[in-house]
Amino acid sequence: MAEFSEQLNQSQVSEFILVGLTSFKNAEFILFALFLVIYAITVLGNLLIMVTVFLTPNLNTPMYFLLGNLSFVDMTLASFATPKMIVNLVKHKKTISFVSCFTQIFLLHMLGDVEMLLLVSMAYDRYVAICKPLRYMTIMSNKMCVLLVVMSWCSGLLHVGLQLPFAVNLPFCGPNVVDSIFCDLPLVSKLACTDTYFVQIVIVANSGMLSMSCFLILLISYSVILMTIRRCSTMGQSKVYSTLTAHVTVVILFFGPCIFIYVWPFSNHSVDKFLAVFYTIITPILNPLIYTLRNKEMKTAMRKLWRAFVNSRKDT
Repeated sequence: MAEFSEQLNQSQVSEFILVGLTSFKNAEFILFALFLVIYAITVLGNLLIMVTVFLTPNLNTPMYFLLGNLSFVDMTLASFATPKMIVNLVKHKKTISFVSCFTQIFLLHMLGDVEMLLLVSMAYDRYVAICKPLRYMTIMSNKMCVLLVVMSWCSGLLHVGLQLPFAVNLPFCGPNVVDSIFCDLPLVSKLACTDTYFVQIVIVANSGMLSMSCFLILLISYSVILMTIRRCSTMGQSKVYSTLTAHVTVVILFFGPCIFIYVWPFSNHSVDKFLAVFYTIITPILNPLIYTLRNKEMKTAMRKLWRAFVNSRKDT
């Protein structure tokens, strides 16, 4: 934050203007109510998953440990920009300070990377469970689960550290209108009063290749898992297919916008805005919806917790 403050003093731009989604007031009030409800459901849903995993002994498994961490990241990812965006929908002046703008960029890229690595870790967990069932508990030990989570967070910090310094040190001396709902590196870097070709290459090489490589790893992993299932007996296949379907759905919906924004060479502001909304508001709510509505163990555990809570209230 000290570096941010120093850069703020050196730059003529002290704040950025976020264009938002629409200029129609009636539409903005509708979106305000809609996004507020979605955000509340996202936070409460992911929080419920974390509490359920933590308090239910039957869910003390590697898969649910990783799911609980994914819920935390989703809840944080939804909170880095959504509250500011919701408030801006009913404000006339949609501005964000220089420091807050780059804080959003920091959180977006760090949390996005952490989520990618957690999804890869969950794919690895399902691969071991299905392809190497006899060695599952040995391979996916508590130490391994903690290591996967720690590596995800370290990777997120490394990912940000490799590209954010280039953008922070750019000279911002005039243009300050960001045609989006929040600050993101490709859009903000284009406002600099210098040639940003090298920075754009760094963004594609870092964020773009990271998204593509993780996505390809996940596709290969789930393809191997599906081929392994087909060679096995039909017993329990419906449960496995249900779990895999939930995982693959989250992967496609999460990585689709990332690849389009950071890899696709042709920019379309309308499409980019839609994908920004999808990435920050819609995707984080998919975790509680998909993993709870399609997961019998999770639904059963939540019912038991609810009954225990109701009974405890009756006793008091």
